[in-house]
Amino acid sequence: MAIRYDRPVSSAAHLSRLLGAFSLVLALAVLIAHRFGGLATPYLVLLLIAAAGWALLAALLAAIGLRSLWMTGAEGGLAALAALIYAAFPLGIGAFAAERYLSLPAIYDVSTDPVAAPDWLSPPASDQIWLKRNPLVTPEDREKQMEAYPELTGRRYEGALDRVLEAVRKVAKQSGFVIVKSTGTTEPGRDLEDRPARPAPGDDAVTDAPGPVPVPTPRPYDDDVARLIRGANGVTLQATTRTLVLGLRFDMIIRLREEAETTFVDIRVASRYGQHDLGFSAAIAGDYLKALDSELLGIAGG
Repeated sequence: MAIRYDRPVSSAAHLSRLLGAFSLVLALAVLIAHRFGGLATPYLVLLLIAAAGWALLAALLAAIGLRSLWMTGAEGGLAALAALIYAAFPLGIGAFAAERYLSLPAIYDVSTDPVAAPDWLSPPASDQIWLKRNPLVTPEDREKQMEAYPELTGRRYEGALDRVLEAVRKVAKQSGFVIVKSTGTTEPGRDLEDRPARPAPGDDAVTDAPGPVPVPTPRPYDDDVARLIRGANGVTLQATTRTLVLGLRFDMIIRLREEAETTFVDIRVASRYGQHDLGFSAAIAGDYLKALDSELLGIAGG
């Protein structure tokens, strides 16, 4: 007579699979709704926290199920494994956000000119709901920025403002920035594409001579004369952008100032929600400046 053994069933393992699948679907749904729909960022953050919480519970139940499999041979090993796979994505987002939140300063606004940051042409407005923040950027916030991101500095290029402005606009478009407002132009009322063409061959002007190559150099000493020079002539562009995956919205100011035969470029980036930007503002500003260096120099500048 054959002996039949009835294996116990791990309820925790099967429940973990359901919770893991729910957390994954919830995380994906809110990301899609925020990126392509009208879900507000505060609700995105709240629902992602909930998804990460359900995923963590699923992982704990999966661990219990795997322990039961090891100790008593209980059924549910595959269910526990599936739960861990489902929970990996929402847990990954939660772990990434937690690491950034704890390791980076609680600031939401960064500028390459921490002493005299570019002013907003039109102050960004958003319904922050529960993700409130201090509307004023304090000197202490700027000190935190300089400690956390010492490499975030402006660029001074050798070259005319109109040439640098053309590169600034081109890189902004390539970076996904949408320019919403501007002030100051090199040729009032005329777009860069509408400028007169270069002289035809045979004219008195030399057409094949290379123009000056912009070279980034350090910011001049910040005294009263430097401030006067920076405020004399220039162009300011205000733009918006969104991060690729999460679709978080950021506002930015790009300021160009002529200084003798050079053009100085500063950028300011700010998130719209919460006191902590998780380092995204500095990353956006840094990536843009590197791309601008590459466009003007052919190499990434520091």
